[in-house]
Amino acid sequence: MQLSESQILSQLKTVIDPNTGVDLVTAKAIKNLKIDTNEVIFEVVLGYPSKSQFDLIRKACVAAVRQIPEVANVSVTVRMEIASHAVQRGVKLISEVKNVIAIASGKGGVGKSTTAVNLALALAAEGANVGILDADIYGPSLPTMLGITGRPDSYAENSIEPMHGHGLQASSIGFLIEADSPMVWRGPMVTSALEQLLRQTNWQGLDYLIVDMPPGTGDIQLTLSQKVPVTGAVIVTTPQDIALLDARKGLKMFEKVGIPILGIVENMSVYVCPSCGHSEHIFGSGGGQKMCDDYSVSFLGSLPLNLSIREQADSGRPTLVAEPDSPISEIYKSIARKIAIQIAVMSKDMSSKFPNIVIQNT
Repeated sequence: MQLSESQILSQLKTVIDPNTGVDLVTAKAIKNLKIDTNEVIFEVVLGYPSKSQFDLIRKACVAAVRQIPEVANVSVTVRMEIASHAVQRGVKLISEVKNVIAIASGKGGVGKSTTAVNLALALAAEGANVGILDADIYGPSLPTMLGITGRPDSYAENSIEPMHGHGLQASSIGFLIEADSPMVWRGPMVTSALEQLLRQTNWQGLDYLIVDMPPGTGDIQLTLSQKVPVTGAVIVTTPQDIALLDARKGLKMFEKVGIPILGIVENMSVYVCPSCGHSEHIFGSGGGQKMCDDYSVSFLGSLPLNLSIREQADSGRPTLVAEPDSPISEIYKSIARKIAIQIAVMSKDMSSKFPNIVIQNT
């Protein structure tokens, strides 16, 4: 009996992507399927950073297709293909940047910047090209967290080269000023400086640009949300009621300017005593999940209150670098994958598909 494409696809429909819960055929991930007598060749193309998942998915595909008696050999290539996705209407896109993810919180002190850096590193660990922009002009922390010193190069007028740390491209006002220099600027100057950092940094082929937003929901944050082409926003909060009140304001701000909420991360969720193992919900429990239920958004995950997270960020070697295989790093990786998957199913940016219309006098 001759092998048919429908036979192969029927078997591959039983292979469920463990990260999305959708079978590979329904997800339209099977590409370039070829049948050469009794040999089957095809690709699996995933729309999110997934390097650590390649071997697992490849083996599952091979096992499924080998269930067909006529199949003698199966050759599977698994790769990822990150697409550009739609942003707010009327906002100018950034050259060399496919997707912008805003990491925000309603208030300071909830670990937003540490979370942003580790999520950027987690996406990079899964094979994506990632940049991070420190949008906190008043209190830039990116140089310290990534252990980057020095000044950025500039090879052309009105442009600077991104700095590099642990595989990330990075830009921050902190690279341009002394560490102890206060930024005594009013709001318009801050938003102007940030736009320059965003658009005049010579980003190179980024799949994702993480923007570590300043805390709060005032004029500066609103202006940034209207001028930065954001694919989606992640809200970082802690479980206590005061933090959640401000986080809800942040969520509503993004909704008002048409930016999708990718989900909520609950930081400092639980403290586990390193000596006795006793756990305590110091800031309360369940607040992040309740907020997700109230607003019908995704709960991306919770992170513990752990001394090592703070120490590693302060030393310039965040958790994903210092302990890449630790349980905490696995939580960051899981959250990063969920964020990328949320983006992958969103509407794609089709602006490059339309031809340029030129009007000429004849």
